[in-house]
Amino acid sequence: MPIRILEYYGDLNVTEMDTASFETDLSLFKYDNLEQLPSEYRDLDEDERTARIEAAREALGDDVVVLGHNYQRREIVEHADFVGDSYQLSKEAANADADYVVFGGVTFMAESADIITDDSQSVILPSMEASCPMAGMAEALQVDAAWTEITAAAPDQTIIPITYMNSYADLKAFCAEQGGLVCTSSNAADAFEWAFERGDKVLFLPDKHLGENTAHRLGLADSTAEWDPWDPEGKDADEVADADIILWDGYCQVHERFTAEHVADLRERRPDANVVVHPECRREVVEAADVVGSTSTITQTVEDAEPGETWAIGTEIHLAKHLDRWHPRWRCYHSAATPAWTATRCGRSTRTT
Repeated sequence: MPIRILEYYGDLNVTEMDTASFETDLSLFKYDNLEQLPSEYRDLDEDERTARIEAAREALGDDVVVLGHNYQRREIVEHADFVGDSYQLSKEAANADADYVVFGGVTFMAESADIITDDSQSVILPSMEASCPMAGMAEALQVDAAWTEITAAAPDQTIIPITYMNSYADLKAFCAEQGGLVCTSSNAADAFEWAFERGDKVLFLPDKHLGENTAHRLGLADSTAEWDPWDPEGKDADEVADADIILWDGYCQVHERFTAEHVADLRERRPDANVVVHPECRREVVEAADVVGSTSTITQTVEDAEPGETWAIGTEIHLAKHLDRWHPRWRCYHSAATPAWTATRCGRSTRTT
């Protein structure tokens, strides 16, 4: 499936939603009215970026805490005070005494950190154009319109909305006002069970793959339907309202690149390899993998690997490169097994390229 190209709608007037009491606006990448990162920063090479980061860190001292998401480049994570998943990093920021929090991540991550940190702390996103395309696939105004249609088609049913952490703050607020909650990739199954204890159906967004994989885990694979907000002629509220789990048609443009053919090709050429993938991958990829889990699970899987084991990692490539550097005693190496894969072999042999 090709990556969807999201159109830029420009600045629209702030609109009050029909089903929630807060105001929001529609722009399929938030904060699009701000300037891009200045060109002088874009043109820096890795050594120059490293030198500037070190100089800034020395000057700012304890006044700043730097957060580096697992998917950031080497020079970011190596100069970060904390490295990890987005929500984990937000909690670290809340526990820090620093006045300024620099978040090496994307917009929804900085939003989350800003929500849970003290009012005295300022959260800074170095590049405001660092948007997550998945988050842009489900904005609150879109979901509000869909919610009106779907709930009208099931007037006697209680629908609980669950949004993945990888979404904008106004969508998180929308779900809260409708009696729902926010989940991570690690606790999505728990969130679904929580919702079904309180309602009849779940609307899960924005990542349909995480939602489908969670439904399979709970034995509800045959009770799902997909809502496509991009095809006004193709969606039917009455049809999806019959399902127990309604999946929003959104996805991670990185994890959707992995296919079952990639796994099969890898196993044919590397029969000794184990496969670990993120649950944002397609269902057939998850079914073909040996281990499925969040970036924390992927990291732990590599950390626990026995000497001589080979692991193919199905996630964003920077994390695989970090794992290579973080475990020098294993002398791990990574190579492009296919255009979309990174294979990591753990052993005490000399590095191979």
